[in-house]
Amino acid sequence: MRNLLQILVLLVSPVLLAQLPQSLLQTAKDVPLFDGYQGSIYKTLGYRDASLIDEKSGSFDAPLRYNIYSDLIEHQKGNEQFAIVRNKTTHARIDGEYFYYCDFKNQRGSDVPGYFVLIELHDDYRIYKKYSIDVKKPQQRSTPSGTDTPGKLATKITYFLEENSVIMELPLDKKGILGVLSDKETELKEYIKKEKIKVRKEEDLIRLVSRYNALKRSESGPSGSLLSSNGSRN
Repeated sequence: MRNLLQILVLLVSPVLLAQLPQSLLQTAKDVPLFDGYQGSIYKTLGYRDASLIDEKSGSFDAPLRYNIYSDLIEHQKGNEQFAIVRNKTTHARIDGEYFYYCDFKNQRGSDVPGYFVLIELHDDYRIYKKYSIDVKKPQQRSTPSGTDTPGKLATKITYFLEENSVIMELPLDKKGILGVLSDKETELKEYIKKEKIKVRKEEDLIRLVSRYNALKRSESGPSGSLLSSNGSRN
């Protein structure tokens, strides 16, 4: 799937070797450094050789990194630090992952903006994942003989099913996923058992949603919605 996306982008956006246009950059703001914390606010510690794809001006090779905490894609030009202007027509490919800035809505109608990584592209739906940071503050020792516990930064991944710009979170446990896809619970439970599906495994999660889509289409035809019969959980 990722290879297909790569080919499509290269076909429509020839890679340019020139520097990134200034119109795509904004001055990077100071972000918390979390000195002394274990872990990092970045997807990768250093800048990676990556591509920025702008639908208006083309594709550019550039050193990029994703700041999970600030939800920004950062760029380094010489000694200067920049952030990529966030808009729906500018995407980034970093370490083989495609980052799209989206303004989705959840099933309750609330806006859910941010960078999402596309992992499955289907005619009827898409599956995205989103990175976030879980910050655990340092703990002071409670007794003279105790030891301080350093702060920790843990990267979390949340998966979403998207249809017509509406998203629904996909839980990463069997009970949870069957709960949000409850109208086909019996069939999916059998499928999970037969195919030995591990919901926490990205490839298996994609397979499970594909099976759910097939079951829905066989029942309601091509006009049926994957999200219409699910409760508002976001």
